[in-house]
Amino acid sequence: MTGIPPDAQPAPRGHDLSAVGLPEQAAPVEARVRTPEKPANPDEPERLSFAAAWRCSRAARAEIQHQVGLRRAELERQFEASRAHFDEAQERIRERTGRDLIVAIIIGLALGALVTVGLFCFKQWFFVLVAITAGLGSYELTIALRRVGTRIPLIPTLGVTVLVITATQFWGSRGQVLSILGGLIIVVLCRAVQHLVWTPRGRVLDLTRDVAAACLVQLYVALLSSFAVLLTAKPHGEFWFFALITTVVAADTGAYGFGLLFGKRPMAPMISPKKSWEGGAGGLVSGVVVASLLMQFLLGYPWWIGLIFGVCVVLAATLGDLVESLLKRDIGIKDMSSLLPGHGGILDRVDSILPTSVVGYILFHLLS
Repeated sequence: MTGIPPDAQPAPRGHDLSAVGLPEQAAPVEARVRTPEKPANPDEPERLSFAAAWRCSRAARAEIQHQVGLRRAELERQFEASRAHFDEAQERIRERTGRDLIVAIIIGLALGALVTVGLFCFKQWFFVLVAITAGLGSYELTIALRRVGTRIPLIPTLGVTVLVITATQFWGSRGQVLSILGGLIIVVLCRAVQHLVWTPRGRVLDLTRDVAAACLVQLYVALLSSFAVLLTAKPHGEFWFFALITTVVAADTGAYGFGLLFGKRPMAPMISPKKSWEGGAGGLVSGVVVASLLMQFLLGYPWWIGLIFGVCVVLAATLGDLVESLLKRDIGIKDMSSLLPGHGGILDRVDSILPTSVVGYILFHLLS
C-alpha cells in the first residue's frame, strides 16, 4: 500500500475524477454513459402551423361564401325589383299603345337593316323585296276584306300584284300603267267567272262590291308599291328612297314619343283614337329635321329642299296611316295580321310608305 504513489490512489466513489487529475478516458462507464434527451421532432411545428392554417382557411372560405350568398341575395332582390318596375312600365306602355315596345324595336331594326342592305348592295334585285312585301300586303288585305263578306279571287290578286311590280322594274312607267290596267281586267274577269259559275243566282250588287274590293287591293297595294320600284330605278334613286324611309321612321318615332308623353287632343277619334295632335306635331318636327339633314349631307341639296321634302313626306305618311286605320275600323279588326310581332301585319308597317313612295317619286322629278 505504501509503494503506490499518491496520485495512483483510487478516487472516492461519487467524486469528480478531474478533481484528482485522472484523465477523462479513465472515467467509469456509468459516468460516461448519459441518458440522451429526446430530440424535438422537426416536423411538428410545420404540422401544427399547417393545421392552424387549414382551420383559418376554412373559416375564411366560410366567411367568403357567406358574403357571396348575401351579395347574391341582394342582387336577386334588386333584379326582381327592377324587373317588376320594367314590367309595370311595359304594361303601361302596352295599355297606352297596344304594342310590345321591345319586340317592336327589334323587328323594326331587323326590317330596316334588310331594306338598307337591299337598297345599297342589291339594287337591281330590290324589286324582289318590294314584290314580296306587296304580295304579302295584298294577301293580308284580301283576307281581311273577306271577313266582311267580300269574295275576292286570292290567287289572281297575288299574281297580278307580283306582275305589276315586275313589269314596272323592267319596263318602267309604261310597264306600270299597262300591267295595272291588265291586272284590273284580270281580277274583274276572274270574279265575274266565279259569280256566273259558282253563284249563278247571286245578286249583282254583291258582284259589284266584290269587284270594287278587288280593284281596291290592286290600286292601294300594287300600284302604290310600284312607285317605290320606279324611284329606286332612277340614278341615285336608292338614296332618295332611303331618305324617304328614314324620314317616315323618324316621323313615326317622334309621333309615338310625343303622343305618349304629351298627347291629349285626339287627331281623328272616329278613325284612330290613339293619334293626337301633339304626337302629329312631334312627328312633323322629327321628320323635317331628319329630312333636312339627309338632303344636305346625303344628297347634297340645300336644307330648304329637305324642309319641303320632309313636310310633304310626313303629311303623306300621316294620311296613309289614317287611311289604313279607316280600313281596319270598317272591317272591324285591330291589325291586318300578326305576321310581325309588335307591329301587326306587313300592311300595318308599310301603310305610311305606300303613299310617300308616290310623293317621293314626284319630288324627285321636281327637285332633282
